[in-house]
Amino acid sequence: MNTIKKLLLLMLVIVPVFASAQDLSVICQQLSDSNTSCQNLSSSDCRVQLEKCADYYDQQSLQIADDITKTKQQKNTLQTQITALKKKITGLEYQISQGTLMVKGLNLQIGDTQLSIDKTTVKIEDSQRQIAQILSEIDKEDKKPSFIILLEGNLTDFFSNIAYLENLNSRVSDLLDSTQNLSTYLKTQKVKMDTEKTNLQKTIQIQSLQKQQNEQNKKQQDGYLKLTEAQYQKQIQDKQDADKKAAGIKARIFDLLGVSNAPNFGQAYDIAKYVSGITGVRASFIMAVLTQESNLGKNVGQCYVKNTQNGDGVKIKTGAFSPKTMSPARDLPVFLTLIDDINKGRNLARDPLATPVSCVVYYNGRPYGWGGAMGPAQFIPSTWVNAGYGQKVSDITGKVADPWDITDAFLANGLYLKALGAKTSEFNAAMKYYCGGNCSKYDQFYGRSVVNIANQYEADIVAIGG
Repeated sequence: MNTIKKLLLLMLVIVPVFASAQDLSVICQQLSDSNTSCQNLSSSDCRVQLEKCADYYDQQSLQIADDITKTKQQKNTLQTQITALKKKITGLEYQISQGTLMVKGLNLQIGDTQLSIDKTTVKIEDSQRQIAQILSEIDKEDKKPSFIILLEGNLTDFFSNIAYLENLNSRVSDLLDSTQNLSTYLKTQKVKMDTEKTNLQKTIQIQSLQKQQNEQNKKQQDGYLKLTEAQYQKQIQDKQDADKKAAGIKARIFDLLGVSNAPNFGQAYDIAKYVSGITGVRASFIMAVLTQESNLGKNVGQCYVKNTQNGDGVKIKTGAFSPKTMSPARDLPVFLTLIDDINKGRNLARDPLATPVSCVVYYNGRPYGWGGAMGPAQFIPSTWVNAGYGQKVSDITGKVADPWDITDAFLANGLYLKALGAKTSEFNAAMKYYCGGNCSKYDQFYGRSVVNIANQYEADIVAIGG
C-alpha cells in the first residue's frame, strides 16, 4: 500500500534460499506425515518452515499441472495419429476388397475369353478341313482327261461343278480369315486381361503390406497411448497428493496463531465468502490480498506505539526502541480516537499503547516513511477513518468497526478492493492496492503474486468442497 511495503517485499523476494530442493522435499514430507506441527522449533520458526513447505508443494502442484497439460497434448496427438491410421487401414481394406472383386471379375472374363478362343480354334480347324476337301475335289476335277469328261455327260455340268467348288472354297476361305482374325483378337484381349490381373494382384499385395504396416503402427501407437494414459493418471494422482499436502500444510500454518482471533483456512474462506456475497469480489482474491499483507491475520504488527507526542514505539518481542512507529500528525490522533470508540462500542479495555501495529521499514540503515498499519488488512488509521472504510463496515455490521477483528478486516478489505475495480481486473486492483497510481513495471510482481495466490486458493477451496 506504500513505498516502504514495496521495498520490504522486494527484499523478501531476493532473499537466497540455501536449502536444496531435495532437503526441502525430505523436510516437508516429514512435516506432512507428522501429527504435530514442528518438533524442537519455536512457533515463529515453525511457521516459516511450514510456509516454505506450503510454497514447495504449490510449486510441485504447478509443475505437475504443466506436465499433465503436456501429457494430455501427447495423448491427443497419439489419439489423432491412431484415428488417422484407423482411417488408412479402413481405406486400404476397402481398396483390397475392391481389387479382389476386380480380380475375380477378370478371372471370369479370362475364362470366358479362353472358352471363346477354344471354340474359335475348333471352327478354324473345321474350316481348314472343309477347304482341304474342296481343294481336293477341285484338283480331282482338274485332272480328269477330256475324253472322260465327254463320256460322263454334259460339258455344262462339268463347268458348273467346277464353278460351284471354287465359289464354296472362296466362302470357306473368307470364313477362315474371319475366324482367324477373331482368334487373334481374343488372344490379344486375353493377354491384356492377364497383364491387368497380374498388375492388380501386385497392387493388392502392396496394399496388404501397407495395411499390415499400418496395423503394426497402430498397435505401437496404442501401446504408447496406454503408457501415456497411465502416466497421465499418475500425474493427476501426484497433483492431487501435492494439493492435499499443500492444503494440510496451509491449515496447520493458519493454526499457528499470531493473534487470538486469526482463522484457519476453512474459517478464512467462510468469512471471505460472506464478504464476497456483499462486495462481489472473488473470495479467494480477498484471501490472497490478506495473505500477502498479513498472512491472514497472523502478522498484524510487530510494534507498539509508546510515545503519543512523536509516534515512536518499541518492538513487541524484544522491547527494543522503534522510531517512527506512527505518524503523529496524520495517524496518531485518529488512532487514539478509534481505540476509544472501539472500547466504548464493545465494552473493551484495549490499550492503544499495547495494540500491535506495523513497524517502520528500514532502508539503507535508516527508517523510511512511517509504520502504523492496523490489523489483518493493514489499514493506515487515517485511511480507515478518513476514507470511510470503518464507517462502511459499521453500516453493514451495525457495530463499531474494529480493524483487528478478522471479519471487519475482511469486509473493509473487500470494500476497498471493490472500489479499486477488483470485479473487473484483479491484477489492476492488486497493483492499486499496493502502489496506488504510482506503479512501475518492477511492482508488477506484487500483482502477479496476489493473482497466483488467489488461483491456488481457488483450487484449495475446491479441495475442501467449497
